[in-house]
Amino acid sequence: MKSTKNRYYKRVPIKKEILEKYNKGEGIDLKLGTTKIKNKIIREKFKKKERIFHNIVKDTARTELLLTEDYGCLEADAGEVTVQYKQKQITDNVDITSAAKHFTLNLEFGPYYIKYTKNGRHLVLGGKKGHVAALDWVTKKLACEINVMESIHDVSWLHIETMFAVAQKDWVYIYDNQGIELHCLKKMNKVNKLEFLPYHFLLASGSREGYLAWLDVSVGKFVNAFHSRVGNIAVMTQNPTNAVLCVGDSKGVVSMWSPNSKNPLAKMLCHSQAITACAVHPYGTYMATSCPNRFVKIWDIRQLAGPVHNYRVRAPVHHLSYSQCGQVAMAMGNVVEVYQSSTNEMKPYLRHRADWTVTRVSSLLIPGSGEANFDALESNPFQTKSQRREAEIKALLDKIQPELICLDPVAITEVDVPTLKDKIKAKNNLLHLKPKDIDFKPRRTKAKGKGGTAKVIKTKKILKGLNQRETINVLRHANVRPDTKKIEEPQKDYGILNRFLVKTR
Repeated sequence: MKSTKNRYYKRVPIKKEILEKYNKGEGIDLKLGTTKIKNKIIREKFKKKERIFHNIVKDTARTELLLTEDYGCLEADAGEVTVQYKQKQITDNVDITSAAKHFTLNLEFGPYYIKYTKNGRHLVLGGKKGHVAALDWVTKKLACEINVMESIHDVSWLHIETMFAVAQKDWVYIYDNQGIELHCLKKMNKVNKLEFLPYHFLLASGSREGYLAWLDVSVGKFVNAFHSRVGNIAVMTQNPTNAVLCVGDSKGVVSMWSPNSKNPLAKMLCHSQAITACAVHPYGTYMATSCPNRFVKIWDIRQLAGPVHNYRVRAPVHHLSYSQCGQVAMAMGNVVEVYQSSTNEMKPYLRHRADWTVTRVSSLLIPGSGEANFDALESNPFQTKSQRREAEIKALLDKIQPELICLDPVAITEVDVPTLKDKIKAKNNLLHLKPKDIDFKPRRTKAKGKGGTAKVIKTKKILKGLNQRETINVLRHANVRPDTKKIEEPQKDYGILNRFLVKTR
């Protein structure tokens, strides 16, 4: 009978294809004949690490059985379509946890602008008539509720759920989760749209006068602000993969902006009429746009070419939103339609009719729209206060500088060759020059207490520093003299009028 002491006894073997999927490459060859590590203790440490990595790959491959690869969707019976299913029917047939995510708020200060935090746990609402509220929408616990007594144009969370920004009539205000005003940003005036870039800690705004501004909330410094020359900025969204702002104007053009350039990085003529809504896929691959003539177009923004889909709906679309799995929600008056887009076609999936005009899309149960296997290290909806603090510190340490915002999201992983060459040249700078050796032989004195090794070393160090400074000064003057000489061009002789010429020094 075989021994059962091993806890891995009778485990199902793993296929080689699955192991290769999670393998991180070949390890270190620690055999005595091939390895250069001769120290036995260090070699045993590396062997232990290699065993740990091997076990991690195996455990990760085994947990693949627990992952839901198919996110699921609604399937209609013969002769039926999924569009006819209502939210009440879906709520009655799902589990209690999912049913609690669907809720309805009848508020009187609309229309409302809403934003969720990055992990999707907290919600902030801003009514056009001045009502502001922040809540944990899973537990329905209200964090704060205030009335700013002036019009609100947009709201946005910052890097954590304890602070949010509100674009009011004149300026942008920052509040905490208790409703206390923290800052008033007067340089962001008459703002229509707000976007927060979480990996750069930048709060971006677009104003009614056409100004774009970026504020670094980690240090409280404005990175850049300039006039975009596109008129009133009523449509603005961000590309989550490269942090570029996509701005739609009244001429049907979507321009892409970075704080590093006062000119747009790219322009796309999307419609012949004004852009009414714009949304970018979470992976940064596709962009959806709409216009008043009821056309909705899907663009592959990696190629900046023609539309992938050109679909005509029954009413003008005023708001677009992408889900985590690529489903597109379109708000048309009081109707919200969700479409499933593929490489071949774009077809309606679900339809919801509200009792009011829809300005933002949220809290709808759409089977198959969310990510089933979310990354808890990236965005954890169940994080505690200590985890939130650790995540904030880690995000600050991994903060990406605004200078790296560009169209190509892979450029941040490449080596900056010119900068690397400058660093290599800097090593040969004058400050790194090795001075010539000093032939110093101190004179020995027989007086007691007047000499010694410590005094000799100190004297030698002083002389070495003087020699280094002298070498640097000599080379510095030798390099500067050729540059200071200017080649004088022969001037034309004007005779007695030469005294009126401008003299150059």
